[in-house]
Amino acid sequence: MNPSLLSPSNEAVNSKKVALMRLDFFRTKARTTAAILLLVAPQMPAAEPSHGIAMYGDPALPPDFVSLPYANPNAPKGGKVVTGNVGSYDSLNPFALKGSSPWQLRFLTHESLMGRSWDEPFTLYGLLAESVETGPNREWVEFTLRPEAAFSDGTPVTVEDVIWSFETLGDEGNLRYRSFWGKVGTIEQTGPRSVRLTFNVQDRELALIAGLRPILKKAQWDGKTLSDAGPDDIPLGTAPYVVDDYTFGRDVTLRRNPDYWGKDLPLRTGTSNFDEIRIEFYGDNAVMKEAFKAQLLSYVREFNAENWATQYNFPAVERGDIVLSEIPHEKPSGISGFVMNTRRAPLDDWRVRDALIHAFNFEFINDALTGGRQPRITSYFSNSELAMQPGPAEGRVLELLEPFSDTLLPGTIEGYALPQSDGSQRNRANLRIAMQLLNDAGWDVKDGVLQNAEDTPLKLTVLLQQDGLIQQATAMMDIYSRALERLGIALEIQSIDRAQYTERESQFDFDLTFMRRALTLSPGNEQYSYWGIDSADTPGSRNLMGVKSSAAEAMIDTMLNATDRVEFIAATRALDRILTAGRYVIPIYQYSIGRIAHLKELKYRKDSLPIYGDGIGFLPEVWWYEES
Repeated sequence: MNPSLLSPSNEAVNSKKVALMRLDFFRTKARTTAAILLLVAPQMPAAEPSHGIAMYGDPALPPDFVSLPYANPNAPKGGKVVTGNVGSYDSLNPFALKGSSPWQLRFLTHESLMGRSWDEPFTLYGLLAESVETGPNREWVEFTLRPEAAFSDGTPVTVEDVIWSFETLGDEGNLRYRSFWGKVGTIEQTGPRSVRLTFNVQDRELALIAGLRPILKKAQWDGKTLSDAGPDDIPLGTAPYVVDDYTFGRDVTLRRNPDYWGKDLPLRTGTSNFDEIRIEFYGDNAVMKEAFKAQLLSYVREFNAENWATQYNFPAVERGDIVLSEIPHEKPSGISGFVMNTRRAPLDDWRVRDALIHAFNFEFINDALTGGRQPRITSYFSNSELAMQPGPAEGRVLELLEPFSDTLLPGTIEGYALPQSDGSQRNRANLRIAMQLLNDAGWDVKDGVLQNAEDTPLKLTVLLQQDGLIQQATAMMDIYSRALERLGIALEIQSIDRAQYTERESQFDFDLTFMRRALTLSPGNEQYSYWGIDSADTPGSRNLMGVKSSAAEAMIDTMLNATDRVEFIAATRALDRILTAGRYVIPIYQYSIGRIAHLKELKYRKDSLPIYGDGIGFLPEVWWYEES
């Protein structure tokens, strides 16, 4: 599943031209073989209409559940919460391709047919839909709307609205909706309140993804399109919150709708407790943190363990007016670090990439910047049961990898681990290994400069965005550049504004750049856009490293079509090996816990935390305001 709702920052929005160049990241071969796959798929009994659906097995909560396990069904309603975003915005339409909207809007002001439980890897429960039904192999999914489901203006949600929303978002909506729509063969009304989607590929996750598509009101857009919408064309939603006031680029205020249609649903009990949510925008992270210290903001998330340990001892904390909460989780580390663009020589040579990883003295850098408090990412799915296991591949993981053994890089099957230094600044042992790898790849030092056989010096450019949330990236690269100098490599650090960065990133105009891919306990179709062959050379895609691996795609195929979690875990661990041993990214530290500093009046259930930990489904979703 796409983990975008776990991200604390807004995704970069690509140009309309880029969108038209690529409507679907999914592999073409899947389309041509879909009919055969559906014919040979093992037949299973058809599912009955249900209150929920899980990727594997049955939903954990029964049909008569009272509330989500991490929500407080007795939470009081009321109060105001103010949060901050770094940057700006020029749109209140989170579904259109053009413009940049506050990232929170598509979660707080709009709903989907089903809603998530963040205490399960990937399970949905009825929201706009009262029930869900699937075919024997999930080749189709059917939703039945609740009769009481309504938009914020009081008009009912109809099957016509649902069909129009799928079609419109799939054809002209934001890029995040395009690839799914390409896998829908038909969408049709099957009853007064029922709609069925039939898929043209074999992919068990599609039934769940369909349940998470937002539903808009068709009548609002008669005579106009999403792409032509003006600033005042705010899409009507069905969620508990509506846009109440705004000043473009500065702030937006959301008000809880007192007539919200679903306030008595079990999925909504104990959620959406604040009367008002205000989002304010700041030019950089430092200014936003100062506003929080002055209690102009209700909470901030801190991603640096060193800052958490040393910079949150100001008077409001000491008085108890601000509380520091740590939220553990069980989700994967994801991958954060400096991605290498394999479309460019010499980064297309794994030995050069391996050398650059050895030269990155993580232990020293981590100690200098975070006090050594944050553990390193060891693989894409580290910190979870989906992570590759130490040592050689075994069992089902080995069986999945063996057909591709001739194409896999060293360490994939035999076992791979990131290099470690002794923590000293010199990093002598790893630099010696790095130089040997470079020599093997045809690079030698001449007059202090690393050159190839054609006397071309090795020069690299790292592209960074001027963003307070990743301000430490520049400090890391400053230390790293001095290490590369010792190898005879020149590293240029380019720090540019967001608009320039978005354009250059979309065109893959960099050697290295900072990358963050948040991964979940239910990785799915988004993996094609992250590391799929078809997305590797598509401008604007999220496959920044340009990986083209038939082995990786085969593992994603297996993940999506696994009928039990055992097979799914094996395929994910195999994918983790392929990506990690591919040496595409220089990993940095993981965010093993969530750190939230907040006003003392903001409360949450401490006795029952979701396995996904912090995120918008946690704060502000299930928190509440309570005077001491």
